Amino acid sequence: MFARISAFVKREAVSAIALVCALVSMCFVPPSPDYLDYIDFRVLALLFCLMAVVAGLQDCGVFAVLAQKLLAGKRSLRFLALVLVLLPFFTSMLITNDVALLTFVPFTLLVLGLVGRMEKAVYLVVLQTLAANLGSMATPVGNPQNLYLYSAFSIPAGEFFAVLLPLTLVSLAGLAGAALLVGPEVIEVRFPEKQVLRRRGQLGLMAGLFLLCLLSVFHVLPYPILFAVVVLCLALFARHLFPRVDYGLLFTFVCFFIFAGNIGAIPAVRELLSGLMAQSGFLTSLCASQVISNVPAAVLLSGFTGDWKGILLGTDVGGLGTLIASLASLISFRLYLRSPLARAGRYLAVFTLANLIGLAVLIAVSLLFLL
Repeated sequence: MFARISAFVKREAVSAIALVCALVSMCFVPPSPDYLDYIDFRVLALLFCLMAVVAGLQDCGVFAVLAQKLLAGKRSLRFLALVLVLLPFFTSMLITNDVALLTFVPFTLLVLGLVGRMEKAVYLVVLQTLAANLGSMATPVGNPQNLYLYSAFSIPAGEFFAVLLPLTLVSLAGLAGAALLVGPEVIEVRFPEKQVLRRRGQLGLMAGLFLLCLLSVFHVLPYPILFAVVVLCLALFARHLFPRVDYGLLFTFVCFFIFAGNIGAIPAVRELLSGLMAQSGFLTSLCASQVISNVPAAVLLSGFTGDWKGILLGTDVGGLGTLIASLASLISFRLYLRSPLARAGRYLAVFTLANLIGLAVLIAVSLLFLL
């Protein structure tokens, strides 16, 4: 039993922490029917649908085919690096930062191994991690905290994009410049097998369901209808996708909803957090993200402020910094450690330096032009 618990904690560390936080908070606010009011069922339904549909698109080989078509043949190493960095930047806007990294980090390690340039792995994987975290902040569906805050504050779409577009453009310029620092030598990429689109019928179905997801995110389609349609389609045509959903993330959200709701019911804590958010929602959210990660920070702090702009920018920019500031960063770190001759110390050093530079730039842009 202890071995199973230990394995669960190692595999789902954030979920385990969320559960502990929820249980501890119950000691101060006993369970009651009021707990149901804490939970944002719309966010949970949208997350489930998006994760299932994106898993279906992955299953069809869409992203592998895209990457292979862009990279196969004779290319300069500089061009190769640019494509490998921009792929997670742009795709994360629609398929989330963690899925982008799960898709393209292994692909990058494969490509670098094929061309004998594994010494570039640390630099490029770190840039990909930054790219996924920064690209994902551009849209409401790019990462879980955006989806939650967009729903919780009913942020108008135009205002959402207007606030985050400047940071997105600055991030794009910085990442492109960093990728182009790689040498100009010409290399040839030959893949051992050609990637092709699979399950074309499923591909059409998933594309249609993804469009419905976007309509629901932007409040055109009621989320109960979306949830019912997605579950019915999966049950009839793609049952194999049910296990592919990250239920650990959904469980984590439920635990943090309970924790945040209970914390908000404790007068002393409510006054403390409300005071901090009143002084600076941006800096408070950013600092909290460095310690507890940006998704929990968004859920916890959203109940203590009406400043959606400050908390949105704080948790998005706050995804840079420490390794745990964004859960997606842990994904790419684990994927890199599986590669031959992985050097954890060097990775962490490069990761920390790159994140601190990016964090300093985006904090300055946010404070000078957006807040």
